[in-house]
Amino acid sequence: MSVFRNTLLYSAAALSLGACASVASIEEAGAGARDSAPQTPGAWRSVQESVGDVEVGWIASFSDPVLTSLVEEAQAHNRNLQIAAANVDRSRALARQAGAALTPNVNLALGASEGGGVQNTSRTQLSTGLELNWEVDVWGRIRSGQQAAVASALAAEADYVFSQYSLAAGVARAYFLAIEAGLQEGVARSTADALEETARIVNVQYQNGLASSQDLALARSDLATARDTLTNAAGARRDALRALEILLGRYPGADLDLRATLPDAPPPPPAGVPSEILERRPDLIAAEREVAAAFNSLESAKAARLPAISLTSQIGGTSQSLTNLLDPANVAWTLAGNLVAPLFDGGQRQSQVDISTAEQKQAVAAYGQAALDAFGEVETNLDQGVVLDDRLAALSEAAAEANEAYRLARLRYDEGETDLIDVLTIQQRVFSTESNLATVRRLVLDQRVNLSLALGGDWE
Repeated sequence: MSVFRNTLLYSAAALSLGACASVASIEEAGAGARDSAPQTPGAWRSVQESVGDVEVGWIASFSDPVLTSLVEEAQAHNRNLQIAAANVDRSRALARQAGAALTPNVNLALGASEGGGVQNTSRTQLSTGLELNWEVDVWGRIRSGQQAAVASALAAEADYVFSQYSLAAGVARAYFLAIEAGLQEGVARSTADALEETARIVNVQYQNGLASSQDLALARSDLATARDTLTNAAGARRDALRALEILLGRYPGADLDLRATLPDAPPPPPAGVPSEILERRPDLIAAEREVAAAFNSLESAKAARLPAISLTSQIGGTSQSLTNLLDPANVAWTLAGNLVAPLFDGGQRQSQVDISTAEQKQAVAAYGQAALDAFGEVETNLDQGVVLDDRLAALSEAAAEANEAYRLARLRYDEGETDLIDVLTIQQRVFSTESNLATVRRLVLDQRVNLSLALGGDWE
């Protein structure tokens, strides 16, 4: 018993040392991940109080109840999101499985046998027993493996949250694209109607000898091209609706009823975005947890090269009758300790250490790349916002001037100072600017969505 007691005391001390080593590895993992992140320029000020907190419900900033309801529907029925949710459940179960080895394994055994001679009376033998097995985690191998599994589960949870954010962004972009496709179809239809009127006028002029056959052919060619554009625009609208329906988990029947105009874009965030806010991004949280998992996996692989101590205890009884099965005279117990030290495995354990070391380097580099990508997304979308705002202002001015020119042409036509073809030609310019303006307005909305996704939320 003294040997067994000493083994337990030694094991408890080793478990304490193993726990300290695990905590140190987590801190080391965090430091390694932070060191791999890129240096931020001075434009990223660490003054979060001046801009407020990130809001998760950034879809509400578009003030569109239809969009909000569609995002909620997608969150409930999107199949890819359900896959990500199931992966979270699987990761949690794996973490529980990895931690189960830290506790003793207790088994109950019940048995019965019957035997005897060919001509003699048979004899029944009953047995019962409890068996306890426990590997003493002296070097922290099991605990490191459990913490690696827990970190992986936390990474899966963060990936699930990021999948929710990405799905919301995808629904918003598909929603805006479907609305713009409807606007483009309307512009294409108006263009076709105007060119049909132009072709009719040219045909009348040709019949009266006021236009050549070349003029008539060109007018008919323009009309045919406009009809092709209209057909393509109608198909693009149906495709956009189907893409949105798939995100919602609906059958892609292209029968969604959406609003006829694009919503207003929310204002951009104020200047001076703090770099710390990117730490809220779920994909960065997932990458950081993968670093922690890799560090703990390496600790587990290193500990696997050291001796393993296992304790086994059995207690049970045998009897020919059920009433005497638990009689103390029929009960026996055993207690044993086992130490297994690896001597030669062909380099298998060292190879696992090398693999875990390489995976650790991969995880740290992946975190650094994820952080760099995050900064790139924010910078790109902020710059894109400036470009799109300038384009929107220029196209708005162009549309206003084109409409004014069309108004003046109509007045001149009513006074008999110009031909209808001239009026319709100016009207084509109005349609062209309206088409470009619809596209840029949709791009502005997409930019706000992408920026919110890059920042991990919206700003109040």
